[in-house]
Amino acid sequence: MAALGWLTPRRRSATARSVLAGEASAEAARKSVPEEPEFPVLGDDKAAAFFDLDNTVMQGAALFHFGRGLYKRKFFETRELVRFAWQQAWFRLAGVEDPEHMQEARDSALSIVKGHRVSELQSIGEEIYDEYMADRIWPGTRALAQAHLDAGQKVWLVTAAPVEIAQVIARRLGLTGALGTVAESVDGVYTGKLVGEPLHGPAKAEAVRALALAEGLDLSRCAAYSDSHNDIPMLSLVGHPYAINPDSKLRKHARKLEWRLRDYRTGRKAAKVGIPAAAGVGAVAGGTAAAIALHRRRR
Repeated sequence: MAALGWLTPRRRSATARSVLAGEASAEAARKSVPEEPEFPVLGDDKAAAFFDLDNTVMQGAALFHFGRGLYKRKFFETRELVRFAWQQAWFRLAGVEDPEHMQEARDSALSIVKGHRVSELQSIGEEIYDEYMADRIWPGTRALAQAHLDAGQKVWLVTAAPVEIAQVIARRLGLTGALGTVAESVDGVYTGKLVGEPLHGPAKAEAVRALALAEGLDLSRCAAYSDSHNDIPMLSLVGHPYAINPDSKLRKHARKLEWRLRDYRTGRKAAKVGIPAAAGVGAVAGGTAAAIALHRRRR
């Protein structure tokens, strides 16, 4: 058997030379990977960041959460709440905006606020943020926004949500401000019409372009963040586009152009096809059922 000893692997302790060789190899490998430049750049006052709101900064759609808050304050009936909840559930399940649902939601919101004072809705917006939105902010996206603030840069929300709600959220998060859809008002009272059109898709890109011009920003040094392929025009404007919790179309586009991706959702399906965790949908359904039951008890 001794003759077969050469077949048996021998344990050898690492010599000083082998340790040195291993360390040198690891260092060479590390140096071969190009380091990412520091971003955001500290003190770059020609740069800023633009964040989409729905499903980028916050889980779900701000307009739907706003609708829930208005229902609680008896601005409208149960049947409208059910429609709001269904649209919200669709948005969370599909991970994309349904244009028909979004149009219905905007029309409903405009009819609901018609005749109310702007100051009243602003005050209610503060309460609704605490009730339905504060716990739905994505910590990861919030950290990205804070990095820009810490670098001395301005940070704006850019959203199709009513500008009054967007401004509340921006202020609560310590951001610079917000661009949002503007509802027409006369003498401080809503007329039930929009000024122009919703700030959506290409309109967001135009708003960012106009703000950058007014602020003297260099868009090639700016960053933009969104979850939706509808915001590709806005993302394409800047030098640092990020796909956050992206829908399937944006994910594909981002990978093709080598844009950076971040996904803060949980669950295997979320990572694969952009579907939020089921718990969120359950909360919407449960909230709807509870609201209907409460309404029946009131009757």
